[in-house]
Amino acid sequence: MTSAFNGAVDGHVVIPAPHCGPGGTMHFNFGPTLAHGMVHNDHLAELTLSDQRPKREPLSTVPFSRDADFVDRPDISAWILQKCTAPASRAALVGLGGVGKSQLAIQYCHDARAAKPATWVFWVHAGTRARFEEAYRSIADRLELLGRDDPKNNVLALVRDWLCDEANGQWIMVLDNADDVEMFYPKRKCGRDLEEITPSLAAFVPQSHNGSILVTSRSKDAAARLVGGYKSIRDVHAMDDSQALQLLRMKLEDTSDERGMVDLIKALDRIPLAITQAAAYINRGARMTVQRYLEDFWRCDRKKSSLLNRDAGDLRRDESASNSVITTWEISFKQIRKERPSAADLLSLMSFFNPQGIPESVLRAYTEKSLAASMESMSMAVNDSAFEDDLNMLIAYSLVKVTADMEVCEMHQLVQFCTREWLSLSDQTKQWRRRFTALMARVFPSGAYENWPKCQMLLPHVEPMFKHEAVEEEMLEDWAQVLSNAGWYLWMKGQYVAAERAVVKAIQTRKKRADESIDTLSSVSILASVLQDQGKYEAAEEMNRRALEGREKALGKDHPDTLTSVYCLAHLLHTTRCYTEAGELYQRAYDGHVRSLGPQHPRTIACGKHFSALQREAIRTV
Repeated sequence: MTSAFNGAVDGHVVIPAPHCGPGGTMHFNFGPTLAHGMVHNDHLAELTLSDQRPKREPLSTVPFSRDADFVDRPDISAWILQKCTAPASRAALVGLGGVGKSQLAIQYCHDARAAKPATWVFWVHAGTRARFEEAYRSIADRLELLGRDDPKNNVLALVRDWLCDEANGQWIMVLDNADDVEMFYPKRKCGRDLEEITPSLAAFVPQSHNGSILVTSRSKDAAARLVGGYKSIRDVHAMDDSQALQLLRMKLEDTSDERGMVDLIKALDRIPLAITQAAAYINRGARMTVQRYLEDFWRCDRKKSSLLNRDAGDLRRDESASNSVITTWEISFKQIRKERPSAADLLSLMSFFNPQGIPESVLRAYTEKSLAASMESMSMAVNDSAFEDDLNMLIAYSLVKVTADMEVCEMHQLVQFCTREWLSLSDQTKQWRRRFTALMARVFPSGAYENWPKCQMLLPHVEPMFKHEAVEEEMLEDWAQVLSNAGWYLWMKGQYVAAERAVVKAIQTRKKRADESIDTLSSVSILASVLQDQGKYEAAEEMNRRALEGREKALGKDHPDTLTSVYCLAHLLHTTRCYTEAGELYQRAYDGHVRSLGPQHPRTIACGKHFSALQREAIRTV
């Protein structure tokens, strides 16, 4: 006995979603944009009324407040002001890591806002493509741009178009850590499909008369491409003696040893990052003095520690500057390991994140789980205290910063580099990579609509996993779980090529552990949807049938996940006009959902609407 669907059909249907995990619940989201580009009436009304919305007050997305200890470099500050005042201007600060490029840019942004409060200021982390895209999505959210949650819309284009609209007023944008020229101007790969070519990010960095752009970079070539030539580049070197001494005085609590301070800034090559770390270390020690720190520094340097003997890539272009930062880091890290090992562990974990935008909530979750494993009776209050103590120690040693909203942590690229090198030399890289991967598998959610903000926040941190392979047996499932969920999110956002690569890698990884496990079938189901939305119907049908057959064997024919596969295959066959089989599958899925979920459940209703639409199409084709 089958159930008949007699409800009204208005054409507003829901695309089938993939499996969400064994025994999980699948949510179908009625967002503003539906299948085949159809739009809700209320969304149309929103678009119609968009011009009536009150104009937003200009804002700033600079992640850090003013630095009370900032030491101005007047010649550079004047150059920035002169270059960035002209309409449609672009300028770049170029130099080694740790010389203070970002600090100069932060100060300029705050000064510009103070001088002209009606100026919009946007800060874009440009170290990786994912970080750039996250920054633009965050800007779209802050501006409340219409259509930003529609996967068919390009959020980067929405932000670019807003920036190009002179009616929105004057704006300043900082592209921080834009070191990779190919990220903005990717090389075309011969013999590849056009869809395989990564779109140029440079196309979304507008040259608008109402805006100016300031770039910070370690690469002069990348900076020159972004700002239109070498004449718009300013080299940033180490501080001069007076500036370095002033910075050390600002950072130190005891400034009585004038001669020692002069010797210290010379030993540190007048590099701001090294000076800040050294001062933080001296301030922490009750018996530590400038002279004693100098002795430790030279002792460490004379040993030519193993860190300094490693090939540091770009960091070796100015060996003395690199050495001063590495040496100050090593002194601080050794003391942290001695004083509070758990804080050293936290820094080790953080080194596997992208250095910008590290969510404090994720770090806190790791600490809580670690403490729970060792002390089951420990209270939540003690967990919070332990995490705060660890983080505060890293902040006190100037190894980590917390953004103005107190929810995101950042670490300098050189701090990340030093930590990763130390872990490698100590044979701890695999251990910490496993912990990082397990943490990401636990916190990276499915790609369902309600999880988009968290997925957006975490994507830059798991992006390197798309390019590498998990080689350790105990990491395989966690690795695959991250790739599968990230692929799901990318699919929902319309980034089909990246989604396909991620999910295919997840399937390949899971196959190393078992044949057609439930989790493997979950990834297969996601891949089917990704392929279908790219018009690869034959491959999508193969994946859908594979998922359905596997779930029927493993879960039974009436399991909700099996019925989801039935529904997905029916929808694909409906799309390719295989009406007979599609109708049979719709009927099976609808009957099963009525029995298990009830006739008024959104999934049941969606299935029924698809079925009714198919019946009407089939009649018209007769």
